[in-house]
This record gives sequence, C-alpha cells and structure tokens, in this order.
Amino acid sequence: MDNTKIIFAGTPDFAAVHLEALLKKGIRPLAVYTQPDRPKGRGHTLCPSPCKVIAQKEGIPVYTPLNFKREEDIDEFIRLGASLLIVVAYGLILPHRLLTSLSLGAINVHASLLPLYRGAAPIQRALLEGQDTTGVTIMKIADALDAGDIYTYATLKILPTDTSESLFNNLAELGAKTLVDNLPKIIDGSLCATPQDENKVTYAKKITKEESALNFSKDAKTLEREVRGLYPWPVATIRLDDVIYKIFTSSVVTSDSPAQPGTILGCDNRGLLIKTSKDILCIETLQAPGRGRVKACDFCRSKKDVFAVGRILEF
Repeated sequence: MDNTKIIFAGTPDFAAVHLEALLKKGIRPLAVYTQPDRPKGRGHTLCPSPCKVIAQKEGIPVYTPLNFKREEDIDEFIRLGASLLIVVAYGLILPHRLLTSLSLGAINVHASLLPLYRGAAPIQRALLEGQDTTGVTIMKIADALDAGDIYTYATLKILPTDTSESLFNNLAELGAKTLVDNLPKIIDGSLCATPQDENKVTYAKKITKEESALNFSKDAKTLEREVRGLYPWPVATIRLDDVIYKIFTSSVVTSDSPAQPGTILGCDNRGLLIKTSKDILCIETLQAPGRGRVKACDFCRSKKDVFAVGRILEF
C-alpha cells in the first residue's frame, strides 16, 4: 500500500471528513481534485471547498477542473500517474478514459445501502421516506450512475430525532472509518466486489427548494419527518397571508379533530397546532422573514390576529 499512488476527489464537508481520516491514517494522496471555488454569502465572495482547504493546509496539489469535457483536463489527470482514485461526493461525472487509466480503478463512498438510493440525495431521501436504517457503501465506480460492484457496506440506524444534518455527520464518520479500514484489502485484492442486485434499485433525486412547502393534506407523521429531512436545507416552510415562515422543529399530536387540513387549532406551550389529514402537526420553532429563529408559542402569541384559531394555511 505504501507504493500505491492515490488521488482523492471530493468537495463538501462530507468528503472532507474522509480526506482527513486518510491523512490521519498516514495515507497521503498525491493530488486532490475538487470543484472550483464558489461564491458564498451576501458578498458572493469566492470560497474554496472544504477538501481544498485541507489539501492546501497539507501542501497537497489541488486541481479544480470545471468538468472533464476538455481532453487536456483528462490528460493532466493521467499524467499524475495514479493507480487508484477515491471519490467521495465529488459532484462531477468522470469520463471512461480517465477511469481506465487507473490500474486499480476507482472507488466511491456512497451514503446509502446500494442498490437503494442511487443518485444525488440518498441521505435526505432515506429520511424523508421513513426508512429505519441507512448506511454507506464502498463500491467500484462504473460508467452507469452508482451501479458499480460493491466491496463492502456499513449500516446506521435512523433515529426518530435525526435530521438530514445529523445523518450527514454520522454517515460521514461511518464512511470514513469504513474506507480506511477496508482500503488495504481493496488495494491488495483480498476484498472482492460483488455485483448489485438490479431488481432492488431505487433512486434518490436531488432535493429542490420547491419541496420546502409543507402540504397539510399529508398526515402529521409524514410532515414531521419532512421538517427533519429538509433541515438544514432548504428548510420546511408554511405560508400565511403570502408570508413564508421557515419551520425548524415540530412534533406530532394525536387528534381526531374533524377540522379541514391546514386549519390552525390553537397555540399553547407546545407550539402552533395545525390540523393535517391525520393528527396535528405542532410547530415548535419557526422564523419569520428578516427575523431570528424563535419558539413558535412566543411568536404566535405576539401575532394572535395572524395565527387566529380557525384560519387555514395556504398550501
């Protein structure tokens, strides 16, 4: 393994955890590929990716091609002479010629139990769809999306309190450990990969901002899960008088009220109570435009005319 030349490709915090784990284990990539700096904040200041920050701190060469449509970018990668590519949430499609230049191929850490939840948002979709368990998979990279043979996987229980943020953090740690524990066996060939069961394939489409609006024709249990699954982005929302409120935490209150879904049933120390198709969604914390996050009970009591009992939210 000491003679294995490795390139690491990753971009967000999730990938950075894996890069740090490799470095702590004494596994130093000869280069890091990451996406170009992106504008952030109100000033739209260009900021490097978390993986670029780590690589620069460690003195590892960084490459940031916009994509691999230019032949010169592929040639540059090949000239580095790597035998193995490790990919974690890189965000770019890798061309066939690049992949076949690697004597040991390319491996990927994917945040689901493949073949379940191939695609862009496996962590959020597993939570939004009410799964009890998720995990990480170490797989070979193939030309088809997330369809490569599987080396190994590790499972993680989804807790009733989990948000997408907490799952991201927990799966990053699990993925990093699984990667460093199994990498020597992948390199020496003692860990064999097995094909995925194509009959069990599901897809995790990208999360969009349009999904943030809560639809009260759904049941309270589903909506409470959406509040957790859409945090920290895009964050669940409700609309009243054309004002959009962000919803950060909520809970389910059992009820047989015959009220129409979306009806405000009151506000007490638990929060703002809204009827759904089954039971009540209790909104515990919210944020009005231009304000900070507050307890819903305090905010609604200060806006009794807006959140009056019997009013129906727009959805």
